[in-house]
Amino acid sequence: MRLLNAVFLILLLGVGACWGQGNATSSADRATAYYHYSLGHMYAELAGNTTARNDYVNQAIDNYKAAIKADPNSALLAEELSDLYSQSGRMRDGQTDAEQAIKANPNDLAAHRVLARIYVRQIDAQRGRVNETMVRQATQEYQKITELAPKDADSWVWLGRLQSASQNTDAAERAFKKALEIEPDNEDGLTGLATVLGIKGDETGAAALLKKASEKNPSPDSLKRLADAYEQQKEYGLAADTLRRALELNPPDAPDIERKMAMLLISAERYDDALAAYQDLVGDDPTDADSYLRISQIYRQKKDLVKAREASEKAKAIDANNIEVRLNELYILQAEGKPAEAIEVMKSILQQTESRTYDPAQLERRTELLEQLAVMQQLADQTQPAVDTYRQMAALDPTKAAHASAMIIGTYMGGKEYPKAQEEADAAIKKFPNDREVRVSRASLLAEMGKTDAAVADVKKLLDGKDDRAIQLALSELYVKGRKFDDAAKALDAAEKMSDSQDDKIDVWFKRGAMYERQKNVPAAEAEFRKVLAVMPDNPATLNYLGYMLTDRNLRLPEALAMIQKALDRDPNNGAYLDSLGWVYFRLNRIPEAEDAMRRAVELTPHDPTMRDHYAEVLFKASKVREAIVQWEASLREWQTSSPAELDSAEVVKVKDKLENARVQLARQNGTRQQ
Repeated sequence: MRLLNAVFLILLLGVGACWGQGNATSSADRATAYYHYSLGHMYAELAGNTTARNDYVNQAIDNYKAAIKADPNSALLAEELSDLYSQSGRMRDGQTDAEQAIKANPNDLAAHRVLARIYVRQIDAQRGRVNETMVRQATQEYQKITELAPKDADSWVWLGRLQSASQNTDAAERAFKKALEIEPDNEDGLTGLATVLGIKGDETGAAALLKKASEKNPSPDSLKRLADAYEQQKEYGLAADTLRRALELNPPDAPDIERKMAMLLISAERYDDALAAYQDLVGDDPTDADSYLRISQIYRQKKDLVKAREASEKAKAIDANNIEVRLNELYILQAEGKPAEAIEVMKSILQQTESRTYDPAQLERRTELLEQLAVMQQLADQTQPAVDTYRQMAALDPTKAAHASAMIIGTYMGGKEYPKAQEEADAAIKKFPNDREVRVSRASLLAEMGKTDAAVADVKKLLDGKDDRAIQLALSELYVKGRKFDDAAKALDAAEKMSDSQDDKIDVWFKRGAMYERQKNVPAAEAEFRKVLAVMPDNPATLNYLGYMLTDRNLRLPEALAMIQKALDRDPNNGAYLDSLGWVYFRLNRIPEAEDAMRRAVELTPHDPTMRDHYAEVLFKASKVREAIVQWEASLREWQTSSPAELDSAEVVKVKDKLENARVQLARQNGTRQQ
């Protein structure tokens, strides 16, 4: 119930206009209306403070009805009466009274208002579930009310809300627009129309309306709605700044708003601002493990691993069993170049979360963690453990068995265990003959073993008009393995025609650049790589590939160095990137730096013959002939275990020549010492 003095002021000022009615007639007897309203209000309060409750409720209802009779156009009085019916537990009586009044006079505006509000109150009365019947009946009442009182903006708003609840967005949009024609600054109308526009995909229009609403009434709620709209538009910086304005109003849920603002600042890549927000949160609550976790993640993003670990340890001390905290610890270890320790952390996480049964969400999460572990093991040259992990994933969730088999084929190929890869591929194709991923993986193995035609023939059968872009990309890779570059180019052209997004096109450009590089067509390769960088200037794979290509041809070495260093900033423990760095240092005659980078590259990627060759070149230049010989010998061993598609006979000859020359030089050095 509203306070009596507030109602008195409203009535004296003409409540109809204030509540959006604007259709009070000159015949309204406001003095009588106020008199009966005062009595009704008094009896309603007495009903709550005495045992003679029903008598007072009856008298309150009678006086409200008398007040409405004196001023039938007052929305406030109808609202108060419907509230009284509800609060006294007599909504059925209220519904009956209103229906009888409407039966007597179908255009009884006050009765329609009372009935509409009673229906609205029952919309979610069934144990939290929407009562569709009440939605429909309330909608009909508000349609009648807006017909009888077309200048009632609030009723148009209610009609819009109900139409939205019925998913009738076009009708809801019309209703909200009608309300705004009457009251252009109606906050509920603005926010309601914004919601409808958001549902219909007009996020820009929704944000404009919410901005207008927040400017008219800059409340925490209006600013939060505006921030949500900006977030939908991926305008994360604007969303964060909007929430900062909400915080300036000292809302009761300030910590939650600041936490959301900090997350948006991370999305906007404003890491220092996000860091300040999280530090403010832990200053207010030193037990806030989540904020310490975010601080650690930001420092990890900023490559400050010391501070990242400090914040991680604080989060872990507060919530030692939090999986996200433990995963963050794993990522720090990876950033520190400690893959073995990271693998052990992942194993302990899996052990900690092991259960006899899993609900669907838990099952999905666990299979994701198992696959992440398998990839980590594969990158750490732990081929069989990675295979075992994939098999565990398949056993846990049979729906992922085909995917696991495809990954096992690739894992064995990466470990140069081609007979095992073949065995897995044969078994998988029998078990999952129609699985696209399995067939593409098997085809990749066939092409790796020099059977390109058979591989291509099988993959071409997958062209069905549903996802032909992915198949064309797979075909291009098979053709490149078989050195059929004209066919590869045609497949890439077909894939590009099917690429709708920039991300899709980037994939095609990168593969085409790699194809041209394999053909030693440097200008064409660079042109494709530059297309990628024009869209994604920080793409590490492209930066590294282009930088390495220039380095290998001894071209524009300072520019190549800058690109490779930029790639390493994004992925500092990537063996291929470290090899590129060592190679460009070698070309620039910065031998100590080259040796350090090459050593780390070989430690991370021990089975790459080219990296071993590069490392040997650096060692030889540093007059470490014996160590160089060891690396060239290792390079030859890796070449000998390479697949037919990988094997480069010309490079093998070069390595043999360099090894023989080094052995001769070492013999001479030993002979000189003996003399």
